[in-house]
Amino acid sequence: MLADKLERLLPNVTKPARYTGGEWNSVTKDWSTTSIRVVLSYPDIYDIGMSNLGLLILYDLLNSRGGILCERTFAPWVDMEAQMRANDIPLFSIESKRPVRDFDILGFSLSHELSYTNLLNMLQLAGIPIHSRDRGEGDPLVIAGGSGALNPEPLADFIDLFVLGEGEEVLLELVGLYKDWKRAGGRLSREGRAELLRRTAQIEGIYVPSLYDVRYHDDGTVANIIPLIPEAKPRIVRRFVSPLPPPLTRPIVPYIEAVHDRGMVEIQRGCTRGCRFCQAGMIYRPYRQRSIEEIVRAVEEIIHNCGYDEIGLVSLSTSDYLGIDRLLEALNERFPPKQVTFSLPSLRIDNFPDCLAEAMASRKRGGLTFAPEAGSERLRAVINKAVSDETILETVERVCRLGWTHLKLYFMIGLPSETMADVEAIVELARKVRQVGRSIVGGRFRLTLGVNIFIPKPHSPYQWTPQASRDEVDAKYDVLKRGLKLKGVHLTYQEPDESLLEAILARGDRRLGRVIEAAWRAGGKFDAWGERFDFSRWLRAFEEIGLEPRFYAHRTRSLKELLPWSHIDTGETQGFLQREYKRGHRGQDPQQTEDCRVALCNACGLEHRDESCRMKLEARLEGRELPL
Repeated sequence: MLADKLERLLPNVTKPARYTGGEWNSVTKDWSTTSIRVVLSYPDIYDIGMSNLGLLILYDLLNSRGGILCERTFAPWVDMEAQMRANDIPLFSIESKRPVRDFDILGFSLSHELSYTNLLNMLQLAGIPIHSRDRGEGDPLVIAGGSGALNPEPLADFIDLFVLGEGEEVLLELVGLYKDWKRAGGRLSREGRAELLRRTAQIEGIYVPSLYDVRYHDDGTVANIIPLIPEAKPRIVRRFVSPLPPPLTRPIVPYIEAVHDRGMVEIQRGCTRGCRFCQAGMIYRPYRQRSIEEIVRAVEEIIHNCGYDEIGLVSLSTSDYLGIDRLLEALNERFPPKQVTFSLPSLRIDNFPDCLAEAMASRKRGGLTFAPEAGSERLRAVINKAVSDETILETVERVCRLGWTHLKLYFMIGLPSETMADVEAIVELARKVRQVGRSIVGGRFRLTLGVNIFIPKPHSPYQWTPQASRDEVDAKYDVLKRGLKLKGVHLTYQEPDESLLEAILARGDRRLGRVIEAAWRAGGKFDAWGERFDFSRWLRAFEEIGLEPRFYAHRTRSLKELLPWSHIDTGETQGFLQREYKRGHRGQDPQQTEDCRVALCNACGLEHRDESCRMKLEARLEGRELPL
């Protein structure tokens, strides 16, 4: 028995509770009485995967349906993998300890590009052929979703189908189709698998890469993306749900500390601020908000069902919730500070009202985090995050007077049009923040600056821009390292090679699948972990396959170029993205785009798909405004 083998080897690995299952609110259904068995995976360790709210939502959703069984699996850490290989143990689900290969569907949640080698490693550990073309009888349907699936091409060789966008509705449609097909006698033989994939391609939001042929120009750019059968649509439309479904109120409570060790309530979904560097702000539109009553009720149920004393109010920009003051007032009234702590993980420094500062001050744990993103007001205007230095310093003064002694500010280097003066402005702004903080709380004030390298992402206005070269990045880091040698100031920064690989994979085409495979076969896995990352392995893989990393990362792309993800329709039109790209490239006079929640519709493309967006567009055309 697999469970017996596991029991003997778990004392030999770190954190054995990653693999035991049985957590509070986990679900173990009767295998024999369920017709469809799904195993969901996050291609990283349990501690990280169990902090992924999307995976927990889909797990709960599937298990709430009769006839469907859903379990979980995660990437085993290197010590556990060694034990599994030595003892001939395949990748297994943590609920029933069944081999992953026994399930009907294996679903991966893709959040970041540096997990791609983990995905291949997990397929091999499961005994599943890594290439979709080689799968047949006895192999599950391998699917993937999440934000990383919106450029599916680098993984096209390995994934049977991608679920594009929000999964609450489309996943049930996919599982329902599979259930009916299986009931009618369908089998996952080579021929049966091909037939099933043809059927799934007709569901909106499903992309089957094997049903498309990609051709290239002599210069390596994409020439054409050709559907091979009538069921394969020329453009695959991202799914979203509106209104939002009920929030998750019975999440699994891990036995060990996860990265986000708290309850979570998604208070809103989507963001309309329009920061030009931000992929999430584009691909999670339209904006949808839960009512205060629904949020309070969800918090009550999570506390009752899980026992958490900290609840995260989760969204892309929590302080942008319309009525945040009334929400916090309702939460304060219902949950005394000594009983429940609320964390707001995504805050804008230019939208941090007194009510929010005061409410958080009464419950503060640790520090506050803001993301100015750029050091100068000019560059913040370029990226459409126009906030003045004065506003930043006023907010710092306010929160320090309320008792905070530790602030963290996030910045990026390598943004379009950035100069050394913009980098030096980060240093100058940090000095001013430190001065304000120390003037109020004295030597106890601590400032952490987290600096990342800008990565141009698909489906954002900067998808055509190059990433800064290694020489440029090193020179800018030198400015920061020299200028920030100040007592009470700590600088953290992203390694350039990791950032370069992320940029390559983020904007890659399907030819990169061979590079990913070569890097994995050379030992690559857990590339997001600094101690495991080896960029030389990737460089050898590129050389072996005959592709050039600079072609993907450091090349300015023409606005007329057919991008590898051009057949993926996220809702925002290319015209809107190009308009935003040009507005941020107006030299010393970048043009701002207002938040369409509080201004007129910006006609991003969602007005054709979402009722609230259509109403905003009609108001714009009629020259009137809608009430908030």
